[in-house]
Amino acid sequence: MSFLQFTRKITVGSSLLLVILVVLLSVTMQASAATNAPLEHHNRANAAANQVPFNSDVQRLRQMVRDGQLAPTVDVLDTFPGTTILQFPLVPSGIKASFPNATGLVTIVQGDRTNSSSDTVTVDVQNMPPNITFTIFFIQFAGKPFGNVEYVADLATRGDGSGETVFQLITLVSFAMDARNPGTSIDNKEGPTSGTNLEHMGMWFSSLQDAQTILNDDTLAGTIFDGGNPPLHAGPQAMTDGQTAPVF
Repeated sequence: MSFLQFTRKITVGSSLLLVILVVLLSVTMQASAATNAPLEHHNRANAAANQVPFNSDVQRLRQMVRDGQLAPTVDVLDTFPGTTILQFPLVPSGIKASFPNATGLVTIVQGDRTNSSSDTVTVDVQNMPPNITFTIFFIQFAGKPFGNVEYVADLATRGDGSGETVFQLITLVSFAMDARNPGTSIDNKEGPTSGTNLEHMGMWFSSLQDAQTILNDDTLAGTIFDGGNPPLHAGPQAMTDGQTAPVF
């Protein structure tokens, strides 16, 4: 065999090998594309599903927080149109010295007004005095003198100091008034309204005796923040939103 013939055989062999490698690479790329296509479609579908549609009520409330019309502690959650969810914390007031780590989280869900006229409110607390009943009020002012108030629910803690309660009530536009002289207020969400807007929340000891025992203070005076007899049998405020600007 001549050197030229040998060289031609090597050249033909190398060309054939190159063609085989190109074919294998093409098949591999096609298989990879076919395998990744469902995954890419799944990822795109998930991304689309995670995009919450524009909710004008959410944007309006967030702007109110930025403008100081709602307290900076208010968190307006992403929700689909027709539903509004906001949250804000409660902090210790009367129990602060004895239970400085007590926490509370209030969640208000306002549904589509074509289906429901009330809001769903959840109050969740941790590190509170254990096995104690508290009363919850909507109030005009977060701290003393509290102003106009409305009783809305009870909350009983467990042995570990945790507890929760859920109730339904008109919340975001709640108000109190004396019908003999109702007057008007300016509600940041609705403009002029009757009576006095109730835009804060507080929790009180339902029993003065419980408060005196838990806080180890026999000098505590009774308050009106519970029903029944005697009229001043409730204890002091335990938790509050602690804000000057409205929280709802």
